[in-house]
Amino acid sequence: MERREFTASLVAGGCAGMCVDLTLFPLDTIKTRLQSQQGFYRAGGFRGIYAGVPSAAVGSFPNAAAFFVTYECVKSLLGVSSASYMAPVTHMAAASLGEIIPFSLVQFPLWEYLKSLWSLRQGHVLYSWQSAVCGAFAGGVAAFVTTPLDVAKTRIMLAKAGTRTASGNIPLVLCEVWKTRGLTGLFAGSVPRMAFISVGGFIFLGAYEKVRSMML
Repeated sequence: MERREFTASLVAGGCAGMCVDLTLFPLDTIKTRLQSQQGFYRAGGFRGIYAGVPSAAVGSFPNAAAFFVTYECVKSLLGVSSASYMAPVTHMAAASLGEIIPFSLVQFPLWEYLKSLWSLRQGHVLYSWQSAVCGAFAGGVAAFVTTPLDVAKTRIMLAKAGTRTASGNIPLVLCEVWKTRGLTGLFAGSVPRMAFISVGGFIFLGAYEKVRSMML
């Protein structure tokens, strides 16, 4: 990867991370208060919904920048074209090294595939808003696929100390959810999760592509 591309990925990634936090942080605060047992207004209502946004945005800059630099560097090192049948594997490897979570493993190969497919059909490189649309769709699919893991994480976080759930054994928690609530339980909350993450994918990947293209 050339120095110019490195810098573009670094800055664009950081800006994308900040854009997501500045936009979605207040919405996440409102969602949390709506779910509160105290009730929305007793939990704070619309007061202070931007509290903590500056620190979150500043913190997200280096994280997102590091992810995209790693992602682009790995893609560049492996040197597989988007038309190759190995492209999804390359993108999965790059996303995994950039961030060790299953979500990126699903989202980024799908995002790259949708971009290459759309680009091929229209005969030129996508505009940033088109990349954002691909990012929204990829984010929604990844959100749905990884919902069971999110359900398990939530149950582990809310479990009482000393219980089997609190031990953090994800397969065990997933089995318990399956036995008690079935498929519906495993995918509980998938619709709002997909909607929220789709918006995030649109902003995050759209902002990244826009800033990176401007710098290159």
